[in-house]
Amino acid sequence: MTPKLSVLLLCFFSFTSAQVKKKIHYFPLETVKLSESVFNKAMMADRKYLMAMEPDRLLAPYLKEAGLNSKADNYPNWENTGLNGHIGGHYISALSLMYASTGDPEIRQRIDYMISELERCQRASQDGYISGVPDGNKIWKEIKQGNIRATGFGLNDRWVPLYNIHKLYSGLCDAYWYAKNEKAKTMLIRLTDWMMNEVSGLSDEQIQDMLRSEHGGLNEVFADVYEITHDQKYLKLAHRFSHQAILTPLLSGEDKLTGLHANTQIPKVIGYKRIADLENNKSWSDAADFFWHNVTEKRSTAIGGNSVSEHFNPVNDFSSMIKSIEGPETCNTYNMLKLTKELFATLPESYYMDYYEKALYNHILSTENHDQGGFVYFTPMRPGHYRVYSQPQTSFWCCVGSGMENHAKYGEMIYARSDKDLYVNLFIPSTLTWKQQKIVVRQINNFPELPETTLIFDSAGKSEFNLKLRCPQWATASDVKILINGKQEKAECGSDGYFTLTKKWKKGDVIKMTLPMHLFAEQLPDDSNYYAFKYGPVVLAAKYGTENQQGLLADDSRGGHIAHGPQVPLNEIPVILGNPSEVLSHVTPLNNKPLNFAIKGLYPSEKFGEGLCLVPFYSIQAERYIMYWPQADKNGIENMLKQKAKEEKETRKLDMITADKVQLGEQQPESDHFIESKDSGAGYMEDLHFRDAKGWFSYQMKNNGKNAPYLYLLYFDANANRTLNIEINGKKVIAQNLEGKSGTSPQYLVIPIPDSEKNKENLTVKFLADEKLMTAKVIELRLLTDDYEKK
Repeated sequence: MTPKLSVLLLCFFSFTSAQVKKKIHYFPLETVKLSESVFNKAMMADRKYLMAMEPDRLLAPYLKEAGLNSKADNYPNWENTGLNGHIGGHYISALSLMYASTGDPEIRQRIDYMISELERCQRASQDGYISGVPDGNKIWKEIKQGNIRATGFGLNDRWVPLYNIHKLYSGLCDAYWYAKNEKAKTMLIRLTDWMMNEVSGLSDEQIQDMLRSEHGGLNEVFADVYEITHDQKYLKLAHRFSHQAILTPLLSGEDKLTGLHANTQIPKVIGYKRIADLENNKSWSDAADFFWHNVTEKRSTAIGGNSVSEHFNPVNDFSSMIKSIEGPETCNTYNMLKLTKELFATLPESYYMDYYEKALYNHILSTENHDQGGFVYFTPMRPGHYRVYSQPQTSFWCCVGSGMENHAKYGEMIYARSDKDLYVNLFIPSTLTWKQQKIVVRQINNFPELPETTLIFDSAGKSEFNLKLRCPQWATASDVKILINGKQEKAECGSDGYFTLTKKWKKGDVIKMTLPMHLFAEQLPDDSNYYAFKYGPVVLAAKYGTENQQGLLADDSRGGHIAHGPQVPLNEIPVILGNPSEVLSHVTPLNNKPLNFAIKGLYPSEKFGEGLCLVPFYSIQAERYIMYWPQADKNGIENMLKQKAKEEKETRKLDMITADKVQLGEQQPESDHFIESKDSGAGYMEDLHFRDAKGWFSYQMKNNGKNAPYLYLLYFDANANRTLNIEINGKKVIAQNLEGKSGTSPQYLVIPIPDSEKNKENLTVKFLADEKLMTAKVIELRLLTDDYEKK
């Protein structure tokens, strides 16, 4: 055991000098009922999606692993290619949240059925184990014996099994918290005891090695079990599953996040905060807060989402955010909102709610097709691109799992309370029932179409208490008007960002709050010349056509969540012509519709002279869009467009002849291509991910058209004593030693595929080291349908 971790484990309750205690509490979901609004519409679309899914197909992986007969086949996609069972856990969580939000008896029946079937699986196990991980018993036996082979994308030759089982832990926990299912509680504790036994013989160093593999928020859920049981052994387990490689720099206030797989880290930090609150550990709480500020202020876009191709990009370079079709991932924001909820409970400052509102309206709400159903994985910031929507029988990505949950819990943060305070955080039409105080409050509005909200006390009890109304960051406090029963109240915004109204409230009291909105221009965090526009909390975007949205409704392919259709060249995107200080003057309101604006003064004027219409981004569905607008003055416009055209030409030249592509060192592309490896690792250099090995690594690539005669390779030749030793389907195609002469400049090779293999649909590409030389640092791999060098 390391000295540092020993101290942490021995001092659970010694943090008395600077305690972290909850200052407010949240109302149970069942006490907050949504009224008619876009949020309620989204929740009902989510319910329809949940009911369209077949429980027996979600349960199949668990039954098979328990040695029981399944009643149906696995679902396809991630559910039968290695991450079997992960959606089942999300499904239970989503059902539990939906039941708490609606009280729907059909939803309750689904929960009870899922739990009962999983209980059968657990009874079939001698040690309490349940999971859908393929042949999981084999790898858990290896791990228990100390045979740990961990990478970011896997553990003991399985696709992130700890991440997978975390979803079931969370599902059982949520079934107990939100649906009051006592069976789920018993099963959760027994499954936690299984994990405790699983790692009981491992050193802390071995567990930390294991945690290099993505593991979700296992530390958080073990902390939850501690709160349920009050047994300190579970809090110790939560500590042991807290990844020190991420925690240590955060404790020192260091930003070491660039290049990391973003959503692997966020759940860990939620766990740090959860543990901090349970043991009054201010240093861990501060570490979580440092992470939150870093991600929300330096790494997030206008919609509150973060990451490019699932990874944190450099804080001083968001160019990849604009170029990539793999923009912010929904799971990241799902988890950032969970972290925000935990932080606000111990420090109820309005800036947490400003971020929560920003991400809720502009990212989460936009990731569901409210009319047709379906959830979004990536939300491209690339101008002119589009999103892909899941289908209930084909698509089983992580963002389908978190998506099912997102739209079932809109009531969780609208209100909060302390003993003498009622917080109104969000302006979402709803009714709150606070039974202890005998209070029923209705919030009615047409927000954000009309910048006001009204609160009506249908019941008020007999106690005096403070009504705290949030003053949003986008509003000017002096412009906000508050009327009580028609009479204007003189209220000042406090340092916490809330107006506080204190009186003995009575039935029939009406509080009206008017919140004048303003237009804002929000630049990318790296201060590059791209701007998004917001009106109040709402991000505005322009619809940009429905053409060529290939794969708009996802199929069951491993890459079906990515919008692979044609990209609008960036040099053809309209540009705001003028100085940076003038960008806001290009946007004016349209009087005929609320939240509708015109953007004018666009270049080229002959094409965009009439301007374009801006609408709330969350209202755009199944269409291309522009959210971020390039800006240039008259002197720089031609040079900017020439540079973009040059960059686009090279990229499009390669993309047009690409049959399949792997970005090495990035978790999802590697998993999608069924990576196998020995003594291999991923790295990050010059803002590019790579993989190298002392042993070997391989990928299964798809040559669907059977017309890819070339292999394209992007790599670093930065180190001597490296080799490019490559096989395709077991046939050697190149053996070349490198001398490290090219430094940090990426190099490429185009290698002919053997005639005997180029017409095959499946190609296994393998990189091998030799006895003395490691492999090259390989960045990218493509199958090409034509010779790139002759194009």
